[in-house]
Amino acid sequence: MADAQEVPTHDVIIVGAGPAALSAAIYTTREDIDTLLFERAVPGGLAAITDWVDNYPGFAEGVAGLELATQLQKQAERFGAVIELGEVTALKDEGDWKRLETTSGDMRARAVLLTMGSDYKKIGVPGEQEYYARGVHYCATCDGAFYRDKKLVVVGGGNSAVQESIFLTRYASNIDLLVRSTVKASEVLQEELQKYVDEGKITVHLGTATDEIVGQDGKVTKVVGTKDGQKIEFETDGVFVFVGLKPNSEFLAGSGVELDHLHLVKSDENLMTNLPGVFVAGDIHSGATMQIASAAGEGATAALKIREYLEGRAHPVQN
Repeated sequence: MADAQEVPTHDVIIVGAGPAALSAAIYTTREDIDTLLFERAVPGGLAAITDWVDNYPGFAEGVAGLELATQLQKQAERFGAVIELGEVTALKDEGDWKRLETTSGDMRARAVLLTMGSDYKKIGVPGEQEYYARGVHYCATCDGAFYRDKKLVVVGGGNSAVQESIFLTRYASNIDLLVRSTVKASEVLQEELQKYVDEGKITVHLGTATDEIVGQDGKVTKVVGTKDGQKIEFETDGVFVFVGLKPNSEFLAGSGVELDHLHLVKSDENLMTNLPGVFVAGDIHSGATMQIASAAGEGATAALKIREYLEGRAHPVQN
């Protein structure tokens, strides 16, 4: 391990660069708190790959997810926030300092804000991994345009599956929506879905399990499922999977940070975890509403609590 004097230090390191992180960074950097954000994927998080956001305050006609994410990033960077692409692999408590092991080497911070959010869940069937990005996808806005006038299968029955199926009708000639049990999307989305069903653009298959994704010559050709105990096949050019989210909290194993039964990060009323100096905000927070607006608000609150925490402690000497 590198000597402490050789390890880069910051006032605050934020793990993630989604709406909660960027909102927090706007507040910390405006108050001259040295802030580094570590993001392993895309700045803006899942918001950046959401087609359209209709429920973020201040946008009467809605806003493209990528545009919202870009504006949040620019605002944070205008005040001095630094975003570094890479992955945090471990968090260690060293008293006044927190050590983060990263793909760029070890770093230390007086305070840490956890805003890693979640990633897309996999269904774990044969062919899913083999054909990833070659016919199997998890982001309609990223990859939907590849399937203009093609047939698609969408797996899932929640809000995201219905939303993304509707979005994919911009490109696909027909969509088979495979739902293991019943559609669990909101009533508003179900009403919207019905319009596309009536138009023949989406066919909903309730009680249908997805068993295998089959391909030929490196391309997906069909999905094999089970309905009422019988095998059923769906010819398709691609598969989009939307079956929920998995918290990005794996690197916290052994850190001492307390997680709930869903592997989300627990905190007190000040958004601080059981480790002093380690805070949490956004979708990774236990009890999160999984909404962009609430994540941004929680990020701002976390920044104010971090400022109070830092002001209440003398600047520690490295040892």
